[in-house]
Amino acid sequence: MTEILRPPAEVPDSAAASTAATERGKLTRSIGVVGGTLLTLSCLTPASSLFVIVPGSFATLGTGTALTLVIAVVLCVAVAFCYSELGTLIPSAGGEYAMVGTLTGRFSGWLVFIQALIVVMIVPPIIALGTADYLAPLIHVDAKATGAAVMLLATVMGLLDLRANAWITGVFLVLEVVASAVVAFLGFSHTRRSASVLVHPVMAGDHGASLPVTGGLIVAGLAAALFILQGFSTAVYLSEEMENPRRTVSRTVLWTLAIGAAVVLVPVVAITLGAPDLNTLAGGDIAGMVQKWSDSGVGTFISLCIALAIINAAIVMVIQNSRVLFASARDNAWPAPVGRALAALSKRFGSPWIATLAVGVPGAVLCFVPVATLNGVTGVAVAALYAFVAVAALASRRGAHKEREGVWRMPLWPVVPVVLLAVLVWVLAQQAARDLLITGGITAVAALYWVFYLRPRRATHWVITVPEDEMVS
Repeated sequence: MTEILRPPAEVPDSAAASTAATERGKLTRSIGVVGGTLLTLSCLTPASSLFVIVPGSFATLGTGTALTLVIAVVLCVAVAFCYSELGTLIPSAGGEYAMVGTLTGRFSGWLVFIQALIVVMIVPPIIALGTADYLAPLIHVDAKATGAAVMLLATVMGLLDLRANAWITGVFLVLEVVASAVVAFLGFSHTRRSASVLVHPVMAGDHGASLPVTGGLIVAGLAAALFILQGFSTAVYLSEEMENPRRTVSRTVLWTLAIGAAVVLVPVVAITLGAPDLNTLAGGDIAGMVQKWSDSGVGTFISLCIALAIINAAIVMVIQNSRVLFASARDNAWPAPVGRALAALSKRFGSPWIATLAVGVPGAVLCFVPVATLNGVTGVAVAALYAFVAVAALASRRGAHKEREGVWRMPLWPVVPVVLLAVLVWVLAQQAARDLLITGGITAVAALYWVFYLRPRRATHWVITVPEDEMVS
């Protein structure tokens, strides 16, 4: 087995020290396909994405939201193929950066890590900020303060045992699916417009008029749609904690995408057809529409289910994202004191507790940043992240990697990653300049950190580790 954590100033000088370091940094393999699917579905957060992020798409795309999501699902199938192959080839808690860095070089792996870090730090507070709206039937609270409280609760839960969290979040996931199913039923039961608006989309214009949704708007909206569906890749972050990862990772990624897409897309179609008018649809008040379609009791039940789904999403995201920081510390991305802290594991629960705090506490602070800025930057980072993964997929069958046994191989390689990469570059070109500049600025600072700190210490820092044992042979 590979040594997990070796700070530059404390390189082991004996076999005993090496073994001790390995045991301190080893994550426990305790999840199978069911537990992994529950966690990844919860991280995809189909219901919370539906009720928190989709309303913004209704405002900009009108009835074209469903069509944009369908296109995004097709793109995500290609992304899932790339993740499934790379996740079984390079099973590491580092996720994308371990896969890309191993196959295309450590600098590109570092840039991927930064995109992933942007996503993992921003997405949980975006989701948490929606909690207050769905608690409104019972209590009126400040959205930002409530979001921060949800993030702190999720942090506490993230410190617990991973197996226990898989089943806790599984219970919440059932409530998510129930809420989505009820909304879909109510929407289809109160259809107001023809299904033709799904393929010939329109949006609200001035003075009650309708305007066509152009192809340019749909392409620009794909970044947000990818963000809505993002989360099915969580399996690769948990690959070090999955039993037989080369069998379970691909199944978990693909099943999660299929189920999650259905949970989001079917209610979106129902809401699109059942909204009283285009202005109401653009307003995105799904809870209000449910109230009109049903009695107040049903509306309150749905709202509470959504609030629980959001809390569930925050919990799972904190769990996932702490593993990213843990893996980066294990691979010596930071100065030794920081790395030792982020790689520390709880003796009782085996979780990376300081890394969990490092994700959850800043997430609570980010709840006070304008949500439009958070959404735009995250959409750019997700698209850039997938583009890097597509490039790595093109390199996955060269040299020794080509002969590796037990690796899930995607169909239609290399066509799938080539087409995916071209589309993602096109999508990025359509995004707002502000969002591109913010994301690009963060990436540029990270590149300077690489040049002046990591690169001169290449022998000891940012050494990407992929643990191997008999369960992944």
